[in-house]
Amino acid sequence: MRQQQFEALHGAEWEEMEALLDAAPRGSGRRTANAPDPMRLPRLYRLVCGHYAAVRSRHYSPALAARLRALVLRGHRRLYRRSDPWLWRIIGFFVEVFPATLRRYQRYFWLSLLLFVGPGLFMGFGAYFNPDLIYSVLPAENVAQMEAMYDPASRQVGRTEARAAETDFQMFGFYIKNNIGIGFRTFAGGMLAGLGTLFFLVFNGLVLGGVAGHLTRLGYTETFWPFVSGHGAFELTAIVICGAAGLVLAHAIVNPGQATRPEALKRAARPALVLAMGAAGMLLVAAFVEAFWSPAPLPPTVKFAVAGALWALVAAYLTWMGRGRFEAG
Repeated sequence: MRQQQFEALHGAEWEEMEALLDAAPRGSGRRTANAPDPMRLPRLYRLVCGHYAAVRSRHYSPALAARLRALVLRGHRRLYRRSDPWLWRIIGFFVEVFPATLRRYQRYFWLSLLLFVGPGLFMGFGAYFNPDLIYSVLPAENVAQMEAMYDPASRQVGRTEARAAETDFQMFGFYIKNNIGIGFRTFAGGMLAGLGTLFFLVFNGLVLGGVAGHLTRLGYTETFWPFVSGHGAFELTAIVICGAAGLVLAHAIVNPGQATRPEALKRAARPALVLAMGAAGMLLVAAFVEAFWSPAPLPPTVKFAVAGALWALVAAYLTWMGRGRFEAG
């Protein structure tokens, strides 16, 4: 085969590989809508390696050999470059992957929010106007414990008498275990065709709303609301996101479409895990805030100001971070 025929036959593949190598690497956040598919790079790399070997064996022009050699070297560097350090991968996950995935599956988030907030508001107003309603979702001893924790006369607001002497660091560990446990159960409940997720969202909404309404009725507004307002931005949002992750799994099980249920569940598992892992990170932050900031003896105005800033931060983060990742794809 003559060189001109060889170039005409394979020139489009070389140009495609050059375009791929010139484009921003995957995950840089700079990929445009018309950028070539990076998943084709391994196949093109193998083809160009074969073309380069053929060019040398057939003694085609040195210019063509140099061009293909450069492509082979660039492709090798791109495909076999050293992986990013784990810290940067974690940062990239929370800066780009997690918020972008949440926006892509936001309909599940809004449904989860409705299932959580709706029952919470219902029980909150009900417990405020009916002092006996709280006992329909919590036993009397738990209600008494909540009242003692947020009593203005409490030695340390937000903690039971048994835990009042524990350090902030110990409480940090306790909150991590408790918060992650709630989030995981809400997420994993999606495997029961969504019934588990539905139960935990509604139940936790009823309990939290009931406690809020009951303590507000008792007049504990200067202890309860300043304590929960700060970490609530991360904790409550994360629980709703865990619910959204569970609903993603549930949708694949209940309505797999043209695929089999195992195939649909396999496709849904990746975004669901991204949402669950991102929510776990938010629950970790919530535990830190709850352990070290929420019990701080500061004026309620200061607590509410910081809480407002944290809620705004969470909203801005989930709304704006990672923009362009899926929009460009």
